[in-house]
Amino acid sequence: MDNCLFCKIVRKEIPAKICYEDERVMAFHDINPVAPVHILVIPKEHIPSMNEVAPENAGLFGHMALVAKQVSEEAGVAESGYRVVINNGPDSGQVVFHVHAHVIGGRALSNLC
Repeated sequence: MDNCLFCKIVRKEIPAKICYEDERVMAFHDINPVAPVHILVIPKEHIPSMNEVAPENAGLFGHMALVAKQVSEEAGVAESGYRVVINNGPDSGQVVFHVHAHVIGGRALSNLC
């Protein structure tokens, strides 16, 4: 997608503080962090939201979960705890319509439920 912010980051047209990258996903630090550690894990394939995830994406999302675990370890929050969040749609707070997981930690997080 030509106008997608995250696709532009994947294509390296926009700079980002990348902490992980392979052929399927990229992870980088959020520019507006809500905690000391706030890393986004995105698929390189443009998928607008969870509503467009198909059965053939199951492996990709499993891989994203493993990358979220890895970046949490590298950021030093795996033992103390972290949250992985995927917002879906405007009411959830999704701002960039390229599905992404937030890895958030580095401080005590309030309970959502």
